[in-house]
Amino acid sequence: MPYSPLTHGWTVTPVGGEMPTDFSGRPSPATVPGVVHTDLLRAGVIADPFDADNETGQQWIGRTNWRYETSFEWEPDGSQRYDLVAEGLDTVASIELNGHHIGATRNQHRSYRLDIRSALRIGTNRLSITFTAPVAEAERLAAQHGELPHTNHHPYNTLRKAASNFGWDWGIDVATSGIWKPIGIESWSGARVSSVRPLVSLEGSDGVLTTTIGLQWASEEIPGRRVSVTIAGITEAAEVAPGQTSLTLRSRVPNANLWWPRSHGAQPLYDVSVSNGTETAAWHGRVGFRTISLDTSPDEHGSPFTVRVNGETILIRGANWIPDHAFLPEMNRDRYRRRVGDASEANINLLRVWGGGIYESKDFYEACDELGILVWQDFLFACAAYAEEEWLASEVEAEAAEAITTLCSHPSLAIWNGNNENIWGYVDWGWRHRLAGRTWGNGYYRNLLPRLVAELDGTRPYSPGSPFSYDDYLHPNDQYHGTMHIWDVWNQRDYSAYAEYEPRFVSEFGFQGPPAWTTLTGVVHDHPMDPYGAQMLIHQKAADGNLKLEKGMIGHLPAPASIEEWHWATQLNQAHAVRFGIEHFRSLAPRNTGTIIWQLNDNWPVVSWAAVDFAERRKPLWYAIKEAYRPRLATLRPRGGSTALVLLNDTAEPFDGYITARRMTFDGSVLNEHTFRAEVPARGQQELPLPRELMTATDPTAEILVAETGSDSGFNRAFHNYAEPADQLLDPEAFKTEIEPSSAGFNVTITARSYVRDAFIQADRLHPGARVDAGLISLLPGESFTFRMQGATEANSEDFNAPFVLCSVNSLHTSRVPDGAAPFPAGSSRQ
Repeated sequence: MPYSPLTHGWTVTPVGGEMPTDFSGRPSPATVPGVVHTDLLRAGVIADPFDADNETGQQWIGRTNWRYETSFEWEPDGSQRYDLVAEGLDTVASIELNGHHIGATRNQHRSYRLDIRSALRIGTNRLSITFTAPVAEAERLAAQHGELPHTNHHPYNTLRKAASNFGWDWGIDVATSGIWKPIGIESWSGARVSSVRPLVSLEGSDGVLTTTIGLQWASEEIPGRRVSVTIAGITEAAEVAPGQTSLTLRSRVPNANLWWPRSHGAQPLYDVSVSNGTETAAWHGRVGFRTISLDTSPDEHGSPFTVRVNGETILIRGANWIPDHAFLPEMNRDRYRRRVGDASEANINLLRVWGGGIYESKDFYEACDELGILVWQDFLFACAAYAEEEWLASEVEAEAAEAITTLCSHPSLAIWNGNNENIWGYVDWGWRHRLAGRTWGNGYYRNLLPRLVAELDGTRPYSPGSPFSYDDYLHPNDQYHGTMHIWDVWNQRDYSAYAEYEPRFVSEFGFQGPPAWTTLTGVVHDHPMDPYGAQMLIHQKAADGNLKLEKGMIGHLPAPASIEEWHWATQLNQAHAVRFGIEHFRSLAPRNTGTIIWQLNDNWPVVSWAAVDFAERRKPLWYAIKEAYRPRLATLRPRGGSTALVLLNDTAEPFDGYITARRMTFDGSVLNEHTFRAEVPARGQQELPLPRELMTATDPTAEILVAETGSDSGFNRAFHNYAEPADQLLDPEAFKTEIEPSSAGFNVTITARSYVRDAFIQADRLHPGARVDAGLISLLPGESFTFRMQGATEANSEDFNAPFVLCSVNSLHTSRVPDGAAPFPAGSSRQ
């Protein structure tokens, strides 16, 4: 069908609401797709919203009505229908064409198609879209219908708009307006393919594709036609009668190659095309043949949460995904692929698209399809009660139906989930009294959404919420049933408390740390830099976040003596905390079947739980996750009053070999040594109890336990530190360094004189674009490791001697703060 994109000539103008007195109100050039904040930024009307404390001074933008306008030329081409197709409008909008009102919208999460034949005119046409101020509209609806419980300070739960767009405990408050997805005019005649739902199944070794095709007719006089589906060179077709609105075709692919998650097999994808009687495909997509199921049947330990693909249990090594940019149209295909690549390289096999964001771009799902990353898709409800009356329910149903239809072709999509924490909130956050019998969303999660999933998909499992215990008589966050979120760690408790839990599946847990130094100082300009500086706290959205960072280090790391040490220590503590949690939970397999850390990514430069910061720099946490999510993991864990070496083998090959465990001093002297035989089945685990003489240190501050299977086994070397880093007598000069230029940057080789704990290069301190291939490397005396750095060709070898370029736990011992002393020098704004 001919399609004319409307991308040029747009302006945006304020047309009411709250505006600064010095704001001219003149039209600004607008980019479509785009949002008003980025348009105003490009026009020089506002400063960068991410910088300094600009967020505070730009709150008026979300309280202002904005009008987008453009003109375009049009001539009829003989088509029977001319539709304005808006793939995404943000959010409450009125649409006019040549002065005629042609439609209204109130949902960011769905598309709109409007018949504009009667309003078009030959020659110049004027299109106008007026957006109601989102913050003011959310407040108006809350006042009209009664405010329902929600987190944060705006009643985002009244609008079908990304909740985090109004700010979150990691997100900037920039309530946007704009044409955030493509918009254009589609000309068509006859019958249009309005929807395609290609669902896969397996019958023996054959793949079966069941394709349901929706049709729309331009008029009642159109004759019938032939509709076909082609896959793997096989075409199935049927005649449709005039006015018929849907049909289903079934295709069989003999001996289909199965799609698997990463590390379980390959990801073959089959092209599918649908034709409505013309030579050009009316729809094209890809599918992968596999089955997905979810086992929550009660067992002797409670209720599991076990994901199976093609009948095989998949132990989930996951991460939560938030929108990767606060201004959504700034995302592009390459950035999506880099971010999903970050997940894949960190051994992650599932991304959970969190319910406070959006249904993601097809670029995201296609990248997951190709890389074998499973997708857990929340419906878009988060941390709030949602009205079930018609004014909101009709939009929820339309939105969910479109999302299911649009996304169901992707083999990576594994789970539909009803909401984030709302059932938990109703039970445990004091909502019940405040609601006083009003609706709160339960009907969506228990009735509407599972019904739509069953009707429109039916090939994937549905879960009512996260967390959820699969028994209405149980607390929804019961660790022995279904999924669990663990947030007392970070908010109230030390990360060592992870070891007190035995959850069946953890779908959220995490610990904060700052972004890379260059990312942080690029937007925070406090003088002097301080964790409690005014601009720093603008970029720390968690309640008492930096106080929690400070408390979270106590007993683990030496108290930092400068802002640079604070930055490195809090990043390091984040990595230690999350790795500790992952290794503990994974060591409980097969009773525990998965972990999903919070969170992979950021949507602006901020202190947060992310592993990759907004500037796409990998924090130490990313390297810790990569190591803890190894398919073959060796970890030393408390068991029955002693310690065991737990070997988790999440590969298809069994392991049969020997493991040597040594108790050593930091200078390399071996105090005790044992060799064990290990036989770990494929997709299995083994626990090897360690003798007491290995676990009892003569001097805990100067000894370590090391267990290793050999570099070719696929298992990591497992360390047990008898004391926390704060108490260890680590040598601050534990290694020597050799720097060699390479064609891409530098090779940096460190050679240990004494035990080196978690060596790390802060590459951005050498050059903003520099990257390094490894991080958090621990070495024994005499061992060497070479970091390979790219993108710092302008640096020289002396630059590596600058403070905090080449870091480690050892480097935090160069300037110990006396017990009881303030962690920052006198004059810090915190004092």
